[in-house]
Amino acid sequence: MEKKNWLHRLKNIGPGAIVVAAFIGPGTITVCSSTGASYGYTLLWVLLFATIATIIFQEMAARLGIVTKMGLGENIREKISSRTIKAIVSVIVVMAIFIGNIAYETGNMTGGAMGIATLLPHVPISSIAIVMGIIAMILLFSGSYQYIEKFLTALVFVMAFTFILTTFLSKLDWSQIIAGFIPSFYDVDWLSVVGLVGTTVVPYNLFLHSSSAAQRWQHKEDLKDARLDTVLSIGLGGIVSMCIVIVSATNCAGIEIESANDLSLALQPVLGNFASYLVSIGLFAAGLTSTITAPLATAYATCGILGIDQDMKSIQFRSIWFIVIVCGMFFILVNQSTPTELILIAQVANAIILPIMAIFLMYCMNHPQLGQYRNHLLSNLAGIMVLFITIVLCIQNIIKII
Repeated sequence: MEKKNWLHRLKNIGPGAIVVAAFIGPGTITVCSSTGASYGYTLLWVLLFATIATIIFQEMAARLGIVTKMGLGENIREKISSRTIKAIVSVIVVMAIFIGNIAYETGNMTGGAMGIATLLPHVPISSIAIVMGIIAMILLFSGSYQYIEKFLTALVFVMAFTFILTTFLSKLDWSQIIAGFIPSFYDVDWLSVVGLVGTTVVPYNLFLHSSSAAQRWQHKEDLKDARLDTVLSIGLGGIVSMCIVIVSATNCAGIEIESANDLSLALQPVLGNFASYLVSIGLFAAGLTSTITAPLATAYATCGILGIDQDMKSIQFRSIWFIVIVCGMFFILVNQSTPTELILIAQVANAIILPIMAIFLMYCMNHPQLGQYRNHLLSNLAGIMVLFITIVLCIQNIIKII
């Protein structure tokens, strides 16, 4: 009977996988590849911490969605009584989410297209990127949460399979890999630490997870399923990020990696075409999943904070994700690459909004309305610790950009 229950819970994996689809994109692959090539296995402990931190916050977001039947945006709007503060928060969230995700949407489509271009050398990258945007439009226009969830979950498993298999094709030094999970603060590049944490703990995923969990699970008794989904899915996402660092550290030491596609090219002379093609497929899957989730998260967050119905088939909801995708396509056609200015603005926006959203999430999770489902002492202590890191992340990001 217990096995049947576990099988049933495993079949319920979904919203957590959507979060993984959102945070593992071309940007994450670039940061992890560059870190591995430059610092070897020494920062694997940072990814372990980032994965645990993500699980802590995303579990709160999922619990909030299931218990209140509302996303984080709706909860913030409902629980802030001051009109002035509510207006300020709404402007910050909408501006940061919109501007940031338009920039990332451009990078997602470009990065994913660069990956598959290895297999389609005669097709322009911009054309592939536009096709990815059209695929995202078709999927989101269906208005079916179940269909979108299954599609993204399948892509996450494809992505995980390709990077994990590529890892085991490498000649691994397990002693050094294990040593990399032991925290060391001597001669640490803190900007790389900030980058690894920042690509994993993503503020708009709090909106995405709370809203998707509210749609997926209708009863408080489903919280166990939601927790298992969060731990397994995000744990798998963390393993994928770690695999990218390990592959890069093992095969690309000393090589300068400036884009996710550089990892594929660097592996070709070392592991052969097969491994290079695997990475290309993984990069395309990462780009496509993020191309779908960035506009979806923008729609959820914007509708929630502005008090607009989150019906995926409504004109307002569709208009928001449509704007994000079209703007991404526009910048690809105009610049043929990710616009540096927008990426910088997106980094500033995310640096500011991450601790702010973490504070509001903690506030909502301790609200009396949640009753017995409020945060307990252990959850609050863990949340406060992660919140402190996000504030440091905010300061470091702003200093780096300035």
